[in-house]
Amino acid sequence: MLKATLRSFLAHKGRLALSALAVILSVAFVAGSLIFSDTVTRTFDRLFASTAADMTVQPKQDLGAARLSGAAPTLPAALRDRVARIDGVAAARAEVSVQNAVVVDRHHKSVGPTTGAPTIAMAWYATDRSPVRLTSGHAPRGAGEALLDADTAGKKHVRIGDTLTVQAQPGAFRVRIVGIATFTTTNPGAALVFLDPAVAGRELLGSSARATGIAADAAPGVSDAELKHRIGAAIGTRTYDLKTAAEQAKSAAATLGAFLDVIKYVMLGFAGIALLVGVFLIVNTFSMLIAQRTRELGLLRALGADRRQVRRSVLTEALLLGLVGSTLGLAAGIGLAFGLIRLMSTFGMNLKATEMVIGWGTPVAAYVVGLGVTFVAAYLPARRAAAVSPMAALASDGVAEAGGAGKPLKVRAIAGAVVGAAGAAALAGCAAATRTGQAAALLGAGVVLTLIATVVAGPLLVRPVIRVLGAAFPALFGPVGRMSQRNALRNPRRTGATAAALMVGLALVGGMSVASASMSASFDRQIDRTLGADFVVQNANFTPFTRQIADRVTATPGVGLVVRQRLTSLAVRLPDGRRVTTSATGYGPRLDEVAHLTYARGGSAAALADGHLALDADYAADHGVRIGSLLPVEFPGGRRAELTVGALTDQESAEGFGNQGGIFFGLATLEKYVPHGQDSALYVNAAPGTDPTDLRPRLERTLTAFPQVQVRDQADYKDLVHDQIAVLLYLVYALLGLAIVIAVLGVVNTLALSVVERTREIGLLRAIGLGRRQLRRMIRLESVVIAVFGAVLGVALGLVWGVCMQQVLALRGLTALAIPWGTIVAVVIGSAVVGVVAALLPALRASRMNVLAAIAHE
Repeated sequence: MLKATLRSFLAHKGRLALSALAVILSVAFVAGSLIFSDTVTRTFDRLFASTAADMTVQPKQDLGAARLSGAAPTLPAALRDRVARIDGVAAARAEVSVQNAVVVDRHHKSVGPTTGAPTIAMAWYATDRSPVRLTSGHAPRGAGEALLDADTAGKKHVRIGDTLTVQAQPGAFRVRIVGIATFTTTNPGAALVFLDPAVAGRELLGSSARATGIAADAAPGVSDAELKHRIGAAIGTRTYDLKTAAEQAKSAAATLGAFLDVIKYVMLGFAGIALLVGVFLIVNTFSMLIAQRTRELGLLRALGADRRQVRRSVLTEALLLGLVGSTLGLAAGIGLAFGLIRLMSTFGMNLKATEMVIGWGTPVAAYVVGLGVTFVAAYLPARRAAAVSPMAALASDGVAEAGGAGKPLKVRAIAGAVVGAAGAAALAGCAAATRTGQAAALLGAGVVLTLIATVVAGPLLVRPVIRVLGAAFPALFGPVGRMSQRNALRNPRRTGATAAALMVGLALVGGMSVASASMSASFDRQIDRTLGADFVVQNANFTPFTRQIADRVTATPGVGLVVRQRLTSLAVRLPDGRRVTTSATGYGPRLDEVAHLTYARGGSAAALADGHLALDADYAADHGVRIGSLLPVEFPGGRRAELTVGALTDQESAEGFGNQGGIFFGLATLEKYVPHGQDSALYVNAAPGTDPTDLRPRLERTLTAFPQVQVRDQADYKDLVHDQIAVLLYLVYALLGLAIVIAVLGVVNTLALSVVERTREIGLLRAIGLGRRQLRRMIRLESVVIAVFGAVLGVALGLVWGVCMQQVLALRGLTALAIPWGTIVAVVIGSAVVGVVAALLPALRASRMNVLAAIAHE
């Protein structure tokens, strides 16, 4: 039996090649994602371990203030002297480092990365743990001198002697580059600017008496843990965060892990789609191969092979297919990881392909995925093969209908109805839910159940749907069109499984298209309703900017009103006892002139009054908050206040002006408790008599020295939102593309095996006068109707999913429903094109058959 199995596998290797390709693709994405993430993790672990100080003291950041307000958390620089005197400390230094600096050249072009990595400005300390070393020039001496890292200098064509402008929280200042520092470890992609430690605090933090941290080196014989204990006992841990080198590396790795998880999950998503669609391909392939080998299997049974041996033989072939696919997929995954590493280099993260990490878990995962999917997919065909009676097989002409075409579909009908009813109930519950978490859970369950139900009941839909889709074929193409329609109807199971592969991808893209179109329409409507300013001035990446920008914008000729906006994090104690950590917004006076807010109670005057705040009315009702309620609020840095609720807003209007609860207050209130923060946006109106179209170029000229700052109007804001949503949609389209590639392989495989199965039939048709061109057309039409059948099911399912997704979004204030009919129509037309392309090779092969040899085929 083993010899027979191996010979059968080798005899059908050509027919199994397309199935192997689906396994290769899925395994490649799994292996590639694991290798890439392991390589990046190992590289940065070494970086963090080699550059971190034995002990670092930093101010506590309970609420994450720096990200929103732009003000770097600081501690007294004099703390360095206290730490240095502690027994066990060999050396200590006050560190100054900010990650929100902007550096521009004399042409007002940004010198920082364009990939989202930060520009870090810091004090220069030459230690054996520094990530860079001075390779040319000299260290900065006093104000007006700086070092630049070699990678940034090379990319931006900066040389020693060039003058750059550094924009930091206190303001902008000029520096002359006096030296170049080269990375001694992996460059994480950031741009580094080094200043003299004597002036770094004043230039970057606004005071030489402040620092962002204290670094301490342990004396010989003192462990990091012991040093941490001693420093903590001396300075206290209530306001300071103490970390050993290992803890710093772990914290940095956790931050890096969030970035890696995005890449890993995207690639695993591709792998999942490849696996899901590949299962249909493998099931179809083995079902048809077993149907074509009915006589061969019968002979084996007649010679003494029992059911278990036949089933084991088919599963062994599947495992051989999985073994070959997994091995090639692992090799392809290594190549994919190599490509990702090179791609990261173009973004400034200089990883070394020679240090690629292939852990033991990667090949294990590759073979588990490859062998597992082929075994599962081939199990049902193997059971069908074992059920073949020896006499029935010997009485056969050598070809049986794959998958039991003649068997009733009652079991499928019952199973599909039960699962479909459960899925429909879950989606209905999603549409009726009032809480986002509950609605999302029901949506996920409904999507899975309705997808399973459609796959199970798909063959039941073949005859009614394809009769409608192919109704015009006899009139348009005559007998050829009639035969193509009947060929697609001949085996509903095979047609349903072939179309299911395409259906999965199209259902996904249909649902996401509806959701993204609804999001865009909702944001457009909110922008139209709430944004009343002529222009909004913001950083391109929405980070805070210096007060200097607000001053310049206000002084621009033609500007009539500037309303400043600042963000902060805070914690609110609600009357129901909950402590909620969220973000809030501070606005300057005259907010009503730049924003159209709808209030349930109160107004902007009460909301922006000193010591007052506003929040969403629905949120307030859920937590027992009323007008006049006193809410204890904790701001960053431990500052506390009790603020009075002055106004309650409509949630949909407030959605764009706050976060959880839609909290906002006056800028004077915010500056009292969070001083020295930076503006996140400026709302600008033209002065009376000034045309906004004339004001825009003036604003852009004013902000020439700040290339990171952009001037946007309502149309720009809409385009920005659309572009951000499009990123998600492009990912879905990429997943669809992969699904279509594998689905095309499935259609090609099905048609190719079907041609072999119908060799004698094709020979007889040719003998009675069917021409080569007519034969090719018949196969193409059969392929088109199968592909369009899959598209119709996928689009219908996707539309239902999309409408339910929109109901979940509506609970977050995105209430508009939009269906992109252009995309839907394009998908259906594209599926017909896919059908034509998939049929090219099978149709060509069928048309080249020798007529007499085909008639004599057994």
